[in-house]
Amino acid sequence: MRILFFGDVFGKPGRQAVKRAILKLMPDYSPDFIIVNGENASHGKGITEKIAHEFFEMGVDLITTGNHAWDQAESIEFYAKCDRLLRPANYADADPPLVPGKGVAVITSKNRPNLRLGVLLLMGRVFMDALECPFHRGKREIEKLRNAGVRNILVDFHGEASSEKQAFTWFMDGQVSAVVGTHSHVQTADERVSPGGTAAITDVGMSGCFDSVIGMRKDLVIRKFLTKMPVRFEPAEGPGGYGCVIIDIDEKTGKATRIERLREAVIQWEGPEI
Repeated sequence: MRILFFGDVFGKPGRQAVKRAILKLMPDYSPDFIIVNGENASHGKGITEKIAHEFFEMGVDLITTGNHAWDQAESIEFYAKCDRLLRPANYADADPPLVPGKGVAVITSKNRPNLRLGVLLLMGRVFMDALECPFHRGKREIEKLRNAGVRNILVDFHGEASSEKQAFTWFMDGQVSAVVGTHSHVQTADERVSPGGTAAITDVGMSGCFDSVIGMRKDLVIRKFLTKMPVRFEPAEGPGGYGCVIIDIDEKTGKATRIERLREAVIQWEGPEI
């Protein structure tokens, strides 16, 4: 089994870069599943139903989000009806549910109907909202998936602190196929397969305009740091690049065998205009 996972897609430059990257990478890698973190896809804040469908038309199988999940009010109802758009799983449980949508899904490969992948989205708590403990909630959700016969499991851990993301990876060593970190928008160079067979990277990195400060216009962010006065941030414009990982999993055991980190600051596109 092969998974292609793109980190935080930021605004229109990120969406264009991901579309071009998929077309460019598909011939060489032929992934069974394509997953993107789309929480910044709509002008840097949240995601809309229209943009979600754009991703699906590109061939994306599932979209994860994070702390910006609710930034576009129009998408809140869409979370409740779309099984392929996840919000963090560690929002508090209630009966009936108080938070729309879900944080875990099992998806099936379009080309291999017998191939299934469980995907869990969790949000860290260090410098983030005080949600339910991602460690405890993650353990419960993984046990549910494994009890349901799902061996191949990927976790998107959306967190600020590298230590929290790395600690969660070791906590889940051998229990899941992969833990990929998102949120910080800067790709880390620590991809590895742990002794228990869990592929991991602290942060996959951003897909968007790299001539920016984590996706935002440089001048506005610099002004904020210089003055500490209120500044309305705007997404940077310009050619987009991408950050992603390729993960290979032994589908019989659920153990990862390889993770490859890819990054292209300005994607060199030779195909038709898209």
